[in-house]
Amino acid sequence: MGFPPPPPPNSNSNSNSNNQFQAPPPPGGGGGRFAPPPPPPGAGGFAPPPPGGGGYRSRPPPPGGGGFAPPPPGGGGPGGGGMMQVNQGMANMGFQPPPPGGGAPPGAGGFSAQGPPPPGPPGQFQQPPQAPNGGFPASSSSSNNNMQPPPPGGNMPPPPAPMMQGRGGPTMGMGSPMPPQQLQQPPGGGMPPSMGAPGMAAPNVYQENIDFNIAIPDRFFRLTCDKIPATNNIAMQAKVPLGGIVRPLALCPLGEEEIPSIHPGSAGIIRCKRCRAYINAFVHWIDHGRSWRCNICAQINNTQAAYFSHLDDNGFRSDRFERPELSKAVVEFIAPAEYMVRPPQEPSYVFALDVSAQAVHCGMLTCAANAIKRSLDDLPGGRRTKIGFVTFDNSVHYYNLASDLAQPQMLVVSSLKELFVPLPDNLLVNLAESRSVVDSFLDSLPEMFLKNPVPVQSCLGPALKAAFTVMKNVGGKMLVFQSMQPNAGDGSLLPRENPAMMGTSSEVKLLRRESEWYKDTAVEFSRQQISVNMFLFPYSYIDMASLGDLPKYSSGDLHSYVMFNAEKDGPRFEEQLNKTLTTETAFEAVMRTRVTKGMKISNYYGNFFIRGTDLMALPNVNPDSVFGFDLVHDGENLASNYVTIQSALLYTNGQGQRRIRVMTQAFPTTTLTSELANGVDVFATCNLLAKQAIDVALKTTLDNARMRLQQTCVDLLRSAKGGDVRTVSGYAVPQAPQSNESEEGDSLPPGLELFPLYTLALMKNVAFRGGTDVHPDERTQAFFNINQMWLNKSKSYIYPPLFSLHDMQPNAGYPSEEDTDDNEDSLAGRDRVVLPSALPLTIDSLSSDGIYLVDNGIDFYLWIGRAANPNCVNDLFGVPSLENVEPVLNLESGGEFSERVGTIISALRDDEADPYIVGSKIFVVKEGDLHMEARFFWFMVEDRASFQGGTFSYEDFMNFVMNPNAGPGGAPGGPAPPGAPQMPGRGGPMSHQQHHRGGPSGGPQMPPSRQQYGQAPSQPAPPQPAYGQQPPPPQPAYGQ
Repeated sequence: MGFPPPPPPNSNSNSNSNNQFQAPPPPGGGGGRFAPPPPPPGAGGFAPPPPGGGGYRSRPPPPGGGGFAPPPPGGGGPGGGGMMQVNQGMANMGFQPPPPGGGAPPGAGGFSAQGPPPPGPPGQFQQPPQAPNGGFPASSSSSNNNMQPPPPGGNMPPPPAPMMQGRGGPTMGMGSPMPPQQLQQPPGGGMPPSMGAPGMAAPNVYQENIDFNIAIPDRFFRLTCDKIPATNNIAMQAKVPLGGIVRPLALCPLGEEEIPSIHPGSAGIIRCKRCRAYINAFVHWIDHGRSWRCNICAQINNTQAAYFSHLDDNGFRSDRFERPELSKAVVEFIAPAEYMVRPPQEPSYVFALDVSAQAVHCGMLTCAANAIKRSLDDLPGGRRTKIGFVTFDNSVHYYNLASDLAQPQMLVVSSLKELFVPLPDNLLVNLAESRSVVDSFLDSLPEMFLKNPVPVQSCLGPALKAAFTVMKNVGGKMLVFQSMQPNAGDGSLLPRENPAMMGTSSEVKLLRRESEWYKDTAVEFSRQQISVNMFLFPYSYIDMASLGDLPKYSSGDLHSYVMFNAEKDGPRFEEQLNKTLTTETAFEAVMRTRVTKGMKISNYYGNFFIRGTDLMALPNVNPDSVFGFDLVHDGENLASNYVTIQSALLYTNGQGQRRIRVMTQAFPTTTLTSELANGVDVFATCNLLAKQAIDVALKTTLDNARMRLQQTCVDLLRSAKGGDVRTVSGYAVPQAPQSNESEEGDSLPPGLELFPLYTLALMKNVAFRGGTDVHPDERTQAFFNINQMWLNKSKSYIYPPLFSLHDMQPNAGYPSEEDTDDNEDSLAGRDRVVLPSALPLTIDSLSSDGIYLVDNGIDFYLWIGRAANPNCVNDLFGVPSLENVEPVLNLESGGEFSERVGTIISALRDDEADPYIVGSKIFVVKEGDLHMEARFFWFMVEDRASFQGGTFSYEDFMNFVMNPNAGPGGAPGGPAPPGAPQMPGRGGPMSHQQHHRGGPSGGPQMPPSRQQYGQAPSQPAPPQPAYGQQPPPPQPAYGQ
């Protein structure tokens, strides 16, 4: 690894805690890198900076044989002989220093009283003083002696414990002194890299031993690459989108170790005094354990006496396996009183329910009341839980739920301009004390508003204010149910749906908020620790882009049920509402992510409000809450050759305990673009890219978002094909042109083979696809889905698996009989149900005699050919013909085929870490149904689409990204371009599911055409309606 560019000379000479002599690192390619342990490969230690004021930008490093001049024999140095022997003898006798306060003061950093050692002759480096363990000797308050290490090959054995104190700094993991000739020597003479010029402050460069086996479990955190570019120049060359995805409260699967809880004890929670990072497994202990260096900002911190422990031979604390915070990547501290601004809040729930005629007649109100009542016994908080209700149509209704009432008392406020609270108490009540009154209210709620006239107004804004006044002193979770666009009182929205804007550059205006009112309201809710979970039931345009600001900035969720039907949508809605209410929730939370100096977080993604510059305000966090961030260099070269990322979530749990969940992981740095390309996590990268593309779309246009995705793929793949760039001092050196006979550049790293396919699928996803057939409300819901999706769900949402059901293997739909983790992608659910073979997402995979299932992670689509087996059709629908089949399937007990299909669908929704199973809608798509088929063909991402930026087939796209001079076009079909994974029996590249599941190919190759399965020659597609169930009129209206 080359040296980073030199810092400007520092004329200040002070001996503070950062002015430490450090051992130079081994030369690049030496023994400074571990074999890659799973999950992330690693390499330990810090890289040295250039000598102070040295100028070697323009000169390459010398050959590997150079190094420091060997030390003079014998112990030549002022007073160097005796002191080394005394220290060595003390170490051999098992001497250990006492803890701080035990009589021996901590070693002071900086130079000894005699000052820094004199520089060597010009052109030659003087060997820095070293302790026998490869570090530096300690400075002692009782001696000013400077020591020299024994010459290589000396007879002095290493001590059992490292001899390192204040200025010495550690070189953990080095059991013996490094031969001088192995120490890398920068060109140009001068002082050693770890020393700088005489009188200068020593730079913060450390050589440390890092255990990269200590890693955050994948369910909590994923980085897009398992290594970090050592410099910004390397990052620009590699083109890897660098960032992370965090899910801080992910549930623990059965059989996995629970997160350890830590009671701080008398020492309290140990944190860095400068950057406030939490103590973790990657800090470095120095001065016999009496100090530790922060792995985020390099600050030297004193160890409290109550937290002191001796170090072992490798420089690790002897009690590290007894302290989870020093041996685990994820821990949870029980927060003491100083982490509480107020006493922990009681879990509180306030429901704001639309009771208009539309909400009542569609069955939404009945389903909501049933789900709420079913959830009351399981609400977090037990007997501490509080509850309240507000209903609204063209006026606001409060409810007195006092425990001494037989029936709830409704209090109506019809003046929306002068809204007031009619009762000071008993609007938010203790659930256990008022349970009978609450049950009575929920039982009578659907009938209370049966005679409501068809509304012409909806006062959502005043209802939100009313709910806010009820719970603002406590905070908690607000659940809002709305069926039409609000048009009365504060927060009224104007109808702005304009079909003429769809498919144009002006379409993005419909995806942005119309008014700041809902954002400002959400920010005020966040300040009072109130989170909003919104459930929408639109039958026409509802302006989800404006209403969505409520959950977005208050860390809530958004769920929509278009054309809600109680029979078809009710079960899914009730299951989702029950999960929202009863899942373990973190209240009044904040989260901050810290990274090692030299890196910074430039953007955050998810539902939250940022306080200051980097503190995420999160009134509620649940196990499905997901956040993303971009990681960039901040202009400085890294002072170490590993980077630490630490996320800390401070929250109150349902039992009223204040807790801090801390997740910390170290990642090695590299100067090789090939290592970066090989370390890319495709699924994490695509998840992050989708979040970035949403940000680009909302700030510019959808076309720019698609271009951003395409350009990122092209840049990354061409950089990966180009191989490593030779660097000197972190800067690229021109390479000789490669021979035309070399084919090394025509292949991709195995981990990137699926990246073009997933990028193409993202460009054609409902969130980003062009054309006039995606309603703005539907696209806004897709944005929310992507922002809150973890990797397992986003993988299906981006590239949905296509299963062939009519010819599935005999064991498909049954639990696997093999107790092995092989072919894990072919199994699903807790029962490890065997899945059918997966096919490429192309029309070529369909045939008229087949039945196929597509799962996009949210809904299922069941495509049935005209010539499908009548027995299978009868088994699924109870009728042998498709003529009278409903467009939404409710699976009921039937024959063997129906049961196997039902088992597969249930298994695909069964997350072994999530106790809640939220059902999905199963849309039935009959061959020849132009309306439903048009939407089904959206999933055929390997075929060409008709909108700008979507005309690539998979073969075209692979040819484009793999060949720099290729144009955007290409004939469909044909052989796969170089580097595309091959699928048996098909000329095109292998699809994602084929790659992972090993399913059969999709038949002979031919141009994408519906003629293959008995359809008339393809014609221009008719205008496609927005999401809804009825056939479209000539000009499709939303939801019809």
